[in-house]
Amino acid sequence: MESTRQKKVSRLIQKEVADIFLKKGSELAHGKMISVTKVRVSPDLSFAKIYISIYPSARQDDVLKAIQEHSSKIRFEMGQKVRRQLRIVPEIVFFIDDSLDYIDKIDKLLKS
Repeated sequence: MESTRQKKVSRLIQKEVADIFLKKGSELAHGKMISVTKVRVSPDLSFAKIYISIYPSARQDDVLKAIQEHSSKIRFEMGQKVRRQLRIVPEIVFFIDDSLDYIDKIDKLLKS
């Protein structure tokens, strides 16, 4: 069960990382739209799992690898934005959120 503090920090991280992807997303994934769907923060606020959705979903593994290679730069930029609100900038790890693909697959199965 997430505490109120964890929820606030995860919303803050989601907002800031989404802003970073909005401004610098074309450098990481040219022609793709990257959106942050969910952020899970550990109870001690030192680790964050960031779930992203990539559209169009073709070659999303390559995009995820590029994002993971630049995760230290993304963490640094996030740290510059949240340094007044957080004592420790959490370590970040990116994952693909495939819930939209799953919903689409279920939709197609129901229609057929």
